[in-house]
Amino acid sequence: MKSYVGEFIGTGLLLAIVAGSGLMGETLGAGNAAVALLGNSVATGAGLYVLIVLLGPISGAHFNPVVTLMFWKMGYLDLKKMLGYWACQFSGAITGILMTHIMFSLPIIQESTKVRTGLGIWVSEFISTLVLLSVIRIGDKDAKDRVPMLVALTVTAGYWFTSSTFFANPAVALARSFTNTFVGIAPNDVVGFIVVEVLAATVMVILFCRSITSLHKDKMS
Repeated sequence: MKSYVGEFIGTGLLLAIVAGSGLMGETLGAGNAAVALLGNSVATGAGLYVLIVLLGPISGAHFNPVVTLMFWKMGYLDLKKMLGYWACQFSGAITGILMTHIMFSLPIIQESTKVRTGLGIWVSEFISTLVLLSVIRIGDKDAKDRVPMLVALTVTAGYWFTSSTFFANPAVALARSFTNTFVGIAPNDVVGFIVVEVLAATVMVILFCRSITSLHKDKMS
């Protein structure tokens, strides 16, 4: 139960950080998108580092359905736990958005009007998801103690070098459609994001992830 609670709280706080820092950056930057994005990216990276360090020992600090999919493929959790994590991640992400609206005295229920679509955006999300999963996969194998820093820095940089601002997370994409703020995404565009994110995750798990059971058998043979 602790792991499910950890995923719910961690994903919720991550979305609160993403949405809240976007709101604060846009407000203090007086509409300057570059200033807003800078504040948004730095706060997200810093918050993500803290969440991974603190909740990693409890749930693994996935906060992302495609990360959970990859670890399921690698044999770190069973199907039941993967589905449970997905439920906690999606519900936690939406809760984090609603909580942010309350903190900033905004209407709790919103629908984003921010258009994020097109070939460039979809390719960007495909690459973003591959990059994120690769960093986690390689870090888990060769630098476990540095994974929180590696992921946090990758996400911070991803905000700036991708046209989609590095969602790389189906739960994040869905939740951000519920906020008509700086970080929002129009509901009609969510499907495109999720499709390419899942496609990238599928490529990753098929080509580059082997289960720990298979690896153990290889070592024994």
